[in-house]
Amino acid sequence: MSKYKIVVYAICKNEEENIDMWYSSMKEADEIIVLDTGSTDNSVNILKKYPKIKLYQESIIPWRFDVARNLSLSYVPKDTDICVCTDLDERFEKGWRKKLEQNWDSKTTRVKYTYNWSFTSDNRPGTTFYLNKIHTRNNYKWINPVHEVLKCSKTESEKIISSIVLNHYQKPKNERKNYLNLLELSIKENPLDDRNTHYLGREYMYYKEWDKCIETLHRHLKLQTSIWKDERCASMRYIAYSYYNKNYIEESIMWYKNAITEAPYLREPYFDLGYLYYTLKDHINSEYYLKKALKIKEKPNTYINEERAWNETIYDLLSINCFNNKKYKEALKYIKKALKINNKDQRLLNNYKLIKNYNI
Repeated sequence: MSKYKIVVYAICKNEEENIDMWYSSMKEADEIIVLDTGSTDNSVNILKKYPKIKLYQESIIPWRFDVARNLSLSYVPKDTDICVCTDLDERFEKGWRKKLEQNWDSKTTRVKYTYNWSFTSDNRPGTTFYLNKIHTRNNYKWINPVHEVLKCSKTESEKIISSIVLNHYQKPKNERKNYLNLLELSIKENPLDDRNTHYLGREYMYYKEWDKCIETLHRHLKLQTSIWKDERCASMRYIAYSYYNKNYIEESIMWYKNAITEAPYLREPYFDLGYLYYTLKDHINSEYYLKKALKIKEKPNTYINEERAWNETIYDLLSINCFNNKKYKEALKYIKKALKINNKDQRLLNNYKLIKNYNI
């Protein structure tokens, strides 16, 4: 007999390609609650074929993620011990319920678990961090129109269960079209929210609104609650990237160096500065900073990770730098490392042949 009543809850809109696989990974729960917010594809019919799924349908106008999450949570039975919030493009690895029950106790209010947000070309985890959307039924509420978070009205007791793994399989689609407006609304509602101020600056960067990005992230760095060095470092990197795209190269270099000073334990700022010098054909400085990046061996479990700092790209760039710096043996070493990660890239294969000839 199960120790706890566990209920998965989710929101859905036009997820017909995900539902079957999502359900297969969620069915270890006692119940599954799905709030459909206006699907125009076959999602509703697919959801209805699973008896364990309790389907509700509501229109949310104007759209806000926190409103949708809270409405879906409201349908979770009051006698539920553990609520598990997921999206339909996510999959738990088998056995998650057993691990959750083994580690949960009467004092637990929330759980962090391993979240593989992206995967490399050879299906290895790319960006990995802890997610914490498993929680008790009472005392929790979703806040923020986008990049919504759970807020607890009482003191929390959180556990980390890293053996629970949730994988994210997002397919490219135009989901970001409303993010900018929702983030602007979020900051209008709460100007002191450091997390969403950072996200808003990043969103401006995605939209190539360089001045707005710089202005917003300067404000993020000045907020008293902006104390997480990883995120501060990312804001500095985005400021640097924006200055680079405005062709303010010296300012860009300065801000990348600020990012390194802020979080010298992260690989990304060294990589970014190395890449900047590479684009300037300054192969000496590029080699220097990329080698500094490689000295950082462990990838922290945070969403800040940039895949290109950890895949074949860094070795690819180093091989080119070393070749231009007439360090042919080193160039060969790095191109081999790049090919060990990605041996299907024709350009890498061509570079290998070229560099190998210089080592005969």
